Amino acid sequence: MCSSERLLALLLSCSMAGAALGAEPGSADPASAKSPADPAPAHWLERMNQALTTRNYDGTFTHWQGGRVEMLRIIHRVQDGTVSERLASLDGSGRELVRTGASLSCYLPDKRTVLIERRPPQESLVSFPAVTNETASFYQIREVGRTRYNRRDTHIITVSPRDEYRYGYRLWIDDSTAMPLKTQLCDTQGRVIEQIVFASLTLSSRIPDSAFKPDVSTAGFRVLRNDSPPQLPPTAAALAWNAMRLPPGFRMTVRSEQTLPGASGTVDHLVFTDGFASVSVFVETQNAAAGAQPPGQGESVNFGSSSAFSTLVDGHKVTAVGEVPPQTVRFIASQVKAQGPSPLGARGR
Repeated sequence: MCSSERLLALLLSCSMAGAALGAEPGSADPASAKSPADPAPAHWLERMNQALTTRNYDGTFTHWQGGRVEMLRIIHRVQDGTVSERLASLDGSGRELVRTGASLSCYLPDKRTVLIERRPPQESLVSFPAVTNETASFYQIREVGRTRYNRRDTHIITVSPRDEYRYGYRLWIDDSTAMPLKTQLCDTQGRVIEQIVFASLTLSSRIPDSAFKPDVSTAGFRVLRNDSPPQLPPTAAALAWNAMRLPPGFRMTVRSEQTLPGASGTVDHLVFTDGFASVSVFVETQNAAAGAQPPGQGESVNFGSSSAFSTLVDGHKVTAVGEVPPQTVRFIASQVKAQGPSPLGARGR
């Protein structure tokens, strides 16, 4: 798992902020057509998601979180039905993510490691969660104003949670391109805890293949692959982990196995989402030499807008992490239990 890079990439699913937005002459914009009537606030989110996932663009941005500012570059291209993406740190670490179709590579120069894994080809690093009737019951989506932002007409859209289990968003969406020009992630009191601002953003009709080649030299790097989760033998009894209770609106959407660096064996991976917010849960066998933590207790860690909570359940370490308030990951991790063998002894998918 590519921890901080994965979290930053997921952050981009709700944040593209612009200080400069340029389009090449003649480039078509699938999201720029005007509707006869003003769209509903939720429709602006749909148009923004379409622009983020179907356009070609290349930009640099600053990522602010907890007093720390980092400069990064994002390149996104859709060509012949294949999505290519590159996210690179420009502040010295040299870390990069490069995705082509279903293959995602994490380049970690400080660890002299390349991690390669598979992910659903339709799952973009920069998409925004879809708005559904179910989502709307746990969030209030409103257009709170219109303004000129960096000389462009924008719609200010807020996504406000109706309880304490999720964070909210404020987005400044460009009227003509539907690209988000500014985005803020807000805590349960409405305070800004994360923001991304673009220094430059160009919408291009063509982006060359060379733009998706990492800058870092990988000579002497070790390569770790997690191309496909392993299957247990049909005779083995694999535990089916699930959450007995969940915060309102959350449901499990993914159950898989992963091989993670540093783990002694395969790790169960569960994903719970309410449509906007997501929490990943990792379950691994606890090493007896690692120390005896009393059952029911746990350890909390907060890094920026992301929260993590680890606890021991029936000899297994359960870790929940997500861009949600601390009480949400604690709630979910404390409810994860083994429900007996999966059908045919194989892990549920």
